[in-house]
Amino acid sequence: MFQLQLRFFKMVNVLFAFTFITSTIFLDVVNGRGFVTLRPSSVADDLTSKITNGRTITVDINGSERFTSIQDAIDSVPDGNPDWIVIRIKKGIYREKVTIPREKPHILLMGSGRSKTAIVWSNSSENNYESSTFKVEAPHFIAFGISFKNDAGTGIANTSHNQSVAAYVGADKAAFYSCGFFSAHNTLLDNKGRHYYDRCYIQGAVDVIFGRARSLFHECEIFVIADKRIEIEGSVTAHTRSSINENTGFVFLKGRVYGIGHAFLGRPRGDHSRVVFAKTYMSKTVRPQGWTNWNHNGSLENVYHAEYNCHGPGSSTQGRAPWLKKLSSEEAAPFLSTDFIDGKQWLLPGQSST
Repeated sequence: MFQLQLRFFKMVNVLFAFTFITSTIFLDVVNGRGFVTLRPSSVADDLTSKITNGRTITVDINGSERFTSIQDAIDSVPDGNPDWIVIRIKKGIYREKVTIPREKPHILLMGSGRSKTAIVWSNSSENNYESSTFKVEAPHFIAFGISFKNDAGTGIANTSHNQSVAAYVGADKAAFYSCGFFSAHNTLLDNKGRHYYDRCYIQGAVDVIFGRARSLFHECEIFVIADKRIEIEGSVTAHTRSSINENTGFVFLKGRVYGIGHAFLGRPRGDHSRVVFAKTYMSKTVRPQGWTNWNHNGSLENVYHAEYNCHGPGSSTQGRAPWLKKLSSEEAAPFLSTDFIDGKQWLLPGQSST
């Protein structure tokens, strides 16, 4: 009986901690009091200055502009538009599901800062895609200064109630600057295409970032809240790659991994899963083993889980999983710039820090 009471007490503490941290970080950030580092507003001006022949649409939830809904503004964009369109979103919490369909490329969603502009919905589903608060499937997409959140509860462990994705990114050539992503479970479905995340904040529990895309996360903060209800508790990544011929992978460069409880850096989904952490700060949240093969029944021979020149109390590679690759400077070089995502071909000039 004592053990049952103790287990229940620990579960209550974890749930309380999750609620407190989510509320503190997300709600205070939305109200402009968050402690997460934000980028200067000059970045927003620099982004729009690169778009010289586009038009601007403004959204205001308080009704001062033509549109009060972000989705209505997106729907007004002509299919196949060849020029960039800037959709400026004034501060506020926009409680709606938002989708940018594949026939509407060249959209820049310009928030007022992730401390002021948020897109929020509450949806759990057995289908990750369907649960997503935000979806982008059109190429040539940029978001700046917006928080995306799925505030559905955790539900019952190992059931469909846990699928509560904040954002689905299934577009090629998509970039996110100073954005926030929040969920109680699996947060960012980075599904396909080439993507760039710059100084974003991403919070979740198990498979915080998952999918099969080719993405570079530059100076991003990953906050993991361990889920004590299930065996794995916490995992930053779950990258899917089934063949060495698939040019995909997740690269984390100069960011931070920290949180509550303990978490793994990743687990493979597919025999060729590829994830690299380089020059990254790792707190004690990162388990000494670093990586896990939880729920993976295939071979680990070709799994590419790698670390390079990381630092912090959780960065020691002693005791790491046996398949970890400890990269030399030469081996790490292909992952240390936007060349990994062919960034020079599609990122706007001056909008890459690597």
